[in-house]
Amino acid sequence: MRKRAAARQTDVLSVLQSCDRPMTAYQILERLQASEPDIAPPTVYRTLSALTEQGRAHRLESLKAFVPCRCNHAESVPVLAICDDCGSVEEHDGSDLLPKLTALTAQNAFRAERHIVEIHGHCVSCAS
Repeated sequence: MRKRAAARQTDVLSVLQSCDRPMTAYQILERLQASEPDIAPPTVYRTLSALTEQGRAHRLESLKAFVPCRCNHAESVPVLAICDDCGSVEEHDGSDLLPKLTALTAQNAFRAERHIVEIHGHCVSCAS
């Protein structure tokens, strides 16, 4: 029996929330296959797409991986600080950046549909 989209989203979010590092779609797939051997990659990709559109997960473009959303970004910009050593991701609320980003892109009549800022560096544990 096929799962409904909401149940599938809950499953994928649970996997993402159980890991303290970003996960690729195939890593998520492997975890889900432990209990559902027949689940296929397109199912995971469709679910991740829906979760990112809803703002419940973020795709880290630079890593081609996903993390669960840990903030409310209705009128904000998620700022994700990614440690290049240990892979940890801290999520920050970039509300004050939204007007600046909008003004910057408006100069060229570009209309952004979503905002996400990725910053790579080293967390406090790895920097010492």
